[in-house]
Amino acid sequence: MAEVIKATIVFVLSNFSLSFLVAGLLFALVAIARAPRPLRSPEVIDKLLAWHVFWSIGVCYFYNFVMHGFFGKMSAAFIGWADSPFQFEVATASLGFSVVGFLAAFRSFDLRLAAILGASVFSLGAAAGHIYQMATQHNFAAGNAGVVFYTDIGIPVFGGVLLWLWWRGRNERAREVPFADALLAMPQDDGEFSRQPVRTRDLDL
Repeated sequence: MAEVIKATIVFVLSNFSLSFLVAGLLFALVAIARAPRPLRSPEVIDKLLAWHVFWSIGVCYFYNFVMHGFFGKMSAAFIGWADSPFQFEVATASLGFSVVGFLAAFRSFDLRLAAILGASVFSLGAAAGHIYQMATQHNFAAGNAGVVFYTDIGIPVFGGVLLWLWWRGRNERAREVPFADALLAMPQDDGEFSRQPVRTRDLDL
């Protein structure tokens, strides 16, 4: 039993990008289950997007910052690279993405777009580097050709799909405003408007 627990912990920590992606989905499902009913699809997408940004960008890149900043030799060995002072630069870049992710998770669409877009460029660039290493150096270490490689591609795609669904839902909501709701949203004369006395005029026709 102890070996199973140890193997599970190693898998979760080693494949942290997948672990945090799953965590984001689980937190979103809990938020959806606790949300008041009726719950429409745009609200479901909003919760999925918020928790995705929080976990897959905020938490994930903070973890990346810790690993490259404080456990550089171990991180390099996991990827199949030699240790380098550039580890610190990767760590600070990851910290920047993390800060933006935490700020954007429960804020506006534009902030979420910026968080996902910046992290996606970094992640897809890393995937391209992994492919180059596999093709030229035959580096098939777990950190270069394993789960992390696939999530470097899959997470940006998933985030992009959530952004598109959120944007489409917003446009649909804008088109679906009922005429009755638009009338109710108009100012009502409930006695708060100032009135001026009306003077009659004699017109010679």
